[in-house]
Amino acid sequence: MGVLNASKYYFNASTANACKRFFSTKTLDAVKLLNPKVQSYLEEKVKICQPERIHVCDGSETEYQSLVQLMIKQKQLVKLPKYENCYLARTDPADVARVESKTYIATRNRSETVPDNAEGVKGTLGNWMSVEQMDKELESRFPGSMKGRTMYVVPFSMGPIGSNLSKIGVQLTDSAYVVASMRIMTRMGKGVLTLLNNQPNIEFVKALHSVGQPLPMEKEPINNWPCNPERTIVAHIPERNEICSFGSGYGGNSLLGKKCFALRIGSILGKRQGWLAEHMLILGITNPQGVKKYVVAAFPSACGKTNLAMMQPSLPGYKVECVGDDIAWMKFDENGQLRAINPENGFFGVAPGTNHKTNPNAMETIQRNTIFTNVGETEDGGVFWEGLEDEVDSKTKITTWLGAEFDKSSGKPAAHPNSRFCAPASQCPIIDDQWESSKGVPISAIIFGGRRPQGVPLVYEAFNWEHGVLIGASVRSEATAAAEHKGKVIMHDPFAMRPFFGYNFGHYLDHWLNFNKPHPLNNPNNNNKTPKIFHVNWFRKGDDNKFLWPGYGENSRVLDWICRRVDGEQCAKESPIGYLPSENGLNLDGLKEHVNVEEALKLDKQFWLDECDQIRKYFNEQVGRDLPEEVSRQLDQLRERVEKLN
Repeated sequence: MGVLNASKYYFNASTANACKRFFSTKTLDAVKLLNPKVQSYLEEKVKICQPERIHVCDGSETEYQSLVQLMIKQKQLVKLPKYENCYLARTDPADVARVESKTYIATRNRSETVPDNAEGVKGTLGNWMSVEQMDKELESRFPGSMKGRTMYVVPFSMGPIGSNLSKIGVQLTDSAYVVASMRIMTRMGKGVLTLLNNQPNIEFVKALHSVGQPLPMEKEPINNWPCNPERTIVAHIPERNEICSFGSGYGGNSLLGKKCFALRIGSILGKRQGWLAEHMLILGITNPQGVKKYVVAAFPSACGKTNLAMMQPSLPGYKVECVGDDIAWMKFDENGQLRAINPENGFFGVAPGTNHKTNPNAMETIQRNTIFTNVGETEDGGVFWEGLEDEVDSKTKITTWLGAEFDKSSGKPAAHPNSRFCAPASQCPIIDDQWESSKGVPISAIIFGGRRPQGVPLVYEAFNWEHGVLIGASVRSEATAAAEHKGKVIMHDPFAMRPFFGYNFGHYLDHWLNFNKPHPLNNPNNNNKTPKIFHVNWFRKGDDNKFLWPGYGENSRVLDWICRRVDGEQCAKESPIGYLPSENGLNLDGLKEHVNVEEALKLDKQFWLDECDQIRKYFNEQVGRDLPEEVSRQLDQLRERVEKLN
């Protein structure tokens, strides 16, 4: 490919000299000044990684199609003729999920990154490494890692370009798959280069990624997917605003704008600057009277976030619109109103379970301009995954994500449980007209939730902000396929952020507790209005092991109750764990199936005593002395209230 579309982007003499082996004389003559900080960063990493070529990305459709054709030629992508401009990638089976065990935050002091967990207990709230040790790890991996490959320079914005809620990044990668995916997931290319050039002192996050397989490779890659799982590492170095990822080409390990920047580094920037970076969807809901509210919701991966964000409400006259399905950046404005943006530009959704019943809007979104990864392929050039059985003819031949013929009787899935679709958010048929607002959308409620088969009611409301922080800190859910965990065990996943905290969770709780107080960079007038906090659980089961609540579009009934509570409507009753819907508090008009609402909202005293004990044990073992006194006090009060339950 050589250097494509680079003639408008410029290097100074020093960088040009350092990089001259990567450009033709003609190209060098055409290249003039990039942002000096970008030049310096590029020059440093070119010397280390030693790529064969450099390509400065402009984000154009021409560039995208060139990358796609290159990957098809290299057999990394397969065109899916059933859809418009859609492609399928199959990864090495050893590179299919976030590598949480190999993901680190590197700081000078351990206490900056991880809490003071109990002696003899493995900490689960992040992995720490000293900056010195991390530099040694990186120095043993990156030198020469891009030999024979192209280094792509990917300038990108998390959030609308130019918004004061947005942040800039520059990713260097040797993966065309990553570049194509980053074009979908972020605002990438010319607009960001212009912003960088117009503001030479602008701060940006530096992101370096390599698949870790210089050419020629010693052995043939599996599925033509170069990676180096034995040496994979994902590093965040906050003091340098830097991310370095080596060895994996998959998703959140390589699309460094996503979890690495938007959550881990983002949460650190939020702590410094007085805002929040959270693992939350953002949606707008409009009632029949035309009153619209925006809410954010935090669920662990694969717990229905995308389905909720793109819900088709069953309540007549209600409308739901999607702002984002995964990440929210939130900050108070000058009037004390909490506002949120979706820093992403696309959806990187879990495919299995997505169908026209569970999420018709997602199915419409992914019909064009989408990259699928590790799903099954039908003989007519379409896609297949578990959940699409009723939408694909049973006689259709299917190739699995491993490239074998699908045999349903084998018990092995056609698609990997963590297979994904990567699609532009703008294609969503219910995308909110304010989804790219530079001011963000006003937030009325914060919702937490998870998969809890027993004990946790359908919905309840926190008594106050501090109680809501305890609810967020106490989120527990069945493990999902997005990470390396196996089996349906109930895991603690505070704020649905457990794998994504950029700093000490105890300090994170302090930040939340203090979020409604004055901050020198965040509305010092002290007129911040914190939203109400709620918890939902669509997944409670009855004695027959069937779900008590129908979910999907019927979840609009729960959102309706939440919105009415925000307005102060008296449709709730007090309970030991918070405010529950009162009798007839939920609008069940037109519900097509019988729902035992009493059972879905029932509180069991022993369950909640055990829950309090489990949460206390978790806090003692994982957070220790870093647990804020207020959170501990809220838990004590919860237990005292539960003990009085009849």
